[in-house]
Amino acid sequence: MKSQNQFQHLVYALITVVITVHAFVFYSLYVVEGDALMQATDTSSVLQAINSQGGVYMFGTHVPIWLVIVIETVCAFVLAVAMGSPLAFRFASRKFDPRRNHPMIFESAIISATVCLMCPTMSLLADAFYYPYYEGFDVVDFLCRWFRLICHNLPFAYFSQMFFVQPFVRFAIRKIFPNDIAQRNERNATKTVKPADETEAIADVIIREKEIAAGK
Repeated sequence: MKSQNQFQHLVYALITVVITVHAFVFYSLYVVEGDALMQATDTSSVLQAINSQGGVYMFGTHVPIWLVIVIETVCAFVLAVAMGSPLAFRFASRKFDPRRNHPMIFESAIISATVCLMCPTMSLLADAFYYPYYEGFDVVDFLCRWFRLICHNLPFAYFSQMFFVQPFVRFAIRKIFPNDIAQRNERNATKTVKPADETEAIADVIIREKEIAAGK
């Protein structure tokens, strides 16, 4: 069961990270930096601006967009598995139980904790990736840029996870692991067992959502 939970956890993290990284690359390049890129390259679209400068600025050079996505996906996946998901579940479980509380309450607690952990961490990595090293390096400037990134990223991270990413991930997990969710429901039929990790918590949230929809 532990190995199965771990596999589900990896699948959950991978789906979440792939969607989130693509969303953030679009958000960063088009929403946050889009106008500046077009003005700097005198082009009429962000994609033209990126192509005209030879790619996306990263590590003091310019790299293709696909490489940016790969690097950020790997970093985000490792952080989510090793730090983000386990700690977020631990924080949320201190006050809430998906089998006793409304699933939206528990899910909101998980999302809030995850965003508060992952957003500053990934913003720090982004600061290191995209810092203008050609201008020299200054620690105070680095920290100020990090704080600015957090301010830009935090609202988008929270609302995209709350209203788009996590609802879709729960839908995907419901379709990929229906038997595991059913087994979790059977174990809770005679005695409510508090989830031991985020994988079991997601199953409990899905089960409780079905119960509420059925009027139970």
